[in-house]
Amino acid sequence: MVIYILWLRQLKRYFRSKARIVGSLGQPLLFLVALGFGFGPIFQKAGGGNYIEFLAPGVIAMGILFTALFSGIEIIWDKQFGFLKETLVAPVSRFEVMIGRTLGGATVAIMQGIIVFLLALVIGFRPTNPGLLPLALLFMFLIALLFTALGTAIASILEDMQGFQLIMNFLVMPTFFLSGALFPLKGLPGSIVLVTQVDPLTYGVDGLRGALSNAFHFSVTADLLVLSVSVILLLIVGSYLFSKIQI
Repeated sequence: MVIYILWLRQLKRYFRSKARIVGSLGQPLLFLVALGFGFGPIFQKAGGGNYIEFLAPGVIAMGILFTALFSGIEIIWDKQFGFLKETLVAPVSRFEVMIGRTLGGATVAIMQGIIVFLLALVIGFRPTNPGLLPLALLFMFLIALLFTALGTAIASILEDMQGFQLIMNFLVMPTFFLSGALFPLKGLPGSIVLVTQVDPLTYGVDGLRGALSNAFHFSVTADLLVLSVSVILLLIVGSYLFSKIQI
């Protein structure tokens, strides 16, 4: 019951803020239009095919990543204004509270990803195999859950929004740019290959691209395995850190 209430609260917050919904679509739209059409001819001449088809899964993952990570700000906000204290003194485990908030943030991030997917369709992107859309949704869910749990874990040990935003900016851009969202992973220098293989978003982008464009770099099994293990580990770490919050 507590998990459902906290999940529903996250959704209400999201739908009440129409400016947040519209504003969060600006960057994905810019990437799709500016990069998609700007680098499209160059990508095609290099033998890479349709760049919009390559780019769209990465931009969808970007929309999920940003929304999921920054959901942690709400924890700091609730700390400062007392709502979190009221929640934590309730006769329920902090694990349930953390799971409810994480599922709520992940659901919001998935909805953001779906909206970006619809924008990509308007731009001209078309899934290679519509029958694999459920698999794409599964990868979107794992990406959202993974980075919402990470945002929750980081927010649990911070007290101010400025510090959270600095850490998020330090994490978000390298995580995104080194995931293969904007460029193919083949032919990269060895050091960059190593970094991309450590980046969990790499496997989310690869899974989405494979499901939507039928172009796996690794394999669906490897992508699902790495993401699932990463989600479990971050949920454990996030739950532990959330349980240590002082009220």
